[in-house]
Amino acid sequence: MTPGVPMQLTVFSPSGAVADAGALQLALQRLRALGFDARRDRAAAARRQRFAGSDEQRLAAIHRVAEQAPSIAMATRGGYGLTRLLDAIAWKKLARSVQRGTRWVGLSDFTALQLALLAHTGAPSWAGPCAIEGFGRDAAAGGMDDVTAACFGEAMRGELEAVGFRTEAGFDGLEVKGLLWGSNLAMLCSLIGTRHLPRPAQVKGGILFVEDVNEHPYRVERMLLQLLQAGVLGAQKAVVLGSFDAWTPSPNDRGYGLKAMVRHLRSATRVPILTGLPFGHVPTKVTLPIGRRATLAVQGRQAFIGW
Repeated sequence: MTPGVPMQLTVFSPSGAVADAGALQLALQRLRALGFDARRDRAAAARRQRFAGSDEQRLAAIHRVAEQAPSIAMATRGGYGLTRLLDAIAWKKLARSVQRGTRWVGLSDFTALQLALLAHTGAPSWAGPCAIEGFGRDAAAGGMDDVTAACFGEAMRGELEAVGFRTEAGFDGLEVKGLLWGSNLAMLCSLIGTRHLPRPAQVKGGILFVEDVNEHPYRVERMLLQLLQAGVLGAQKAVVLGSFDAWTPSPNDRGYGLKAMVRHLRSATRVPILTGLPFGHVPTKVTLPIGRRATLAVQGRQAFIGW
């Protein structure tokens, strides 16, 4: 990064279609106001069915952005679509862009690209806001969250080295080091059994963080148990749970919810499972590296993830 020169940030659409062109334009304006040279890929607003263009268009956009190697490559939104492309992405091309300084940023469906990039090349990326949900909401929808924007900016400029959050009691004095990885739980589980999930040796002894949206706690539990039974969760030094929001309680729950789900998971493994990470499909979120060595430390109920 050259002092005094705005970081080039390219917004592109690898997954779902952009439904609101005005929200995308607002996101670009806000990113520019934050000091970024924000531009949009020429196919960012393409649409075919529910996708941001055909598979070929979206694949070409990923490769085009990788060849341009901007300082930041940010997905417009999540949704669905990257799973279709994983077998065709030129991973070495993306890894070369990282070597040239590109930070690939997003969450939700973008997790598939991030974990596959880590699996195939070992290259890191960043779990953080997508353009529209992070920077494109108008005032009626809550506007831009200042904490999210500040954290993202500091992370991209290399000024952020740690994030803190309040967790549950019972972990005071915990300190572990390992590879920080994860992001969206459903996308992570969708990669199990494929060559696009990081190999056990890559993430053994890691710090896994996960989040999801519109998933009832029993579905979250089922996915976490899948990771446990597949030998992934038990190989971690710690698991950190982010936000699991926008689910609908059922009359059949009879007291079963997120807290009951966490209690059961803790009874099934000795791996520490912490809660409270401000990350996920929520307005206020931190930006975290995927694929970098990190330290998780807890003092009282205050937890820190540093890298």
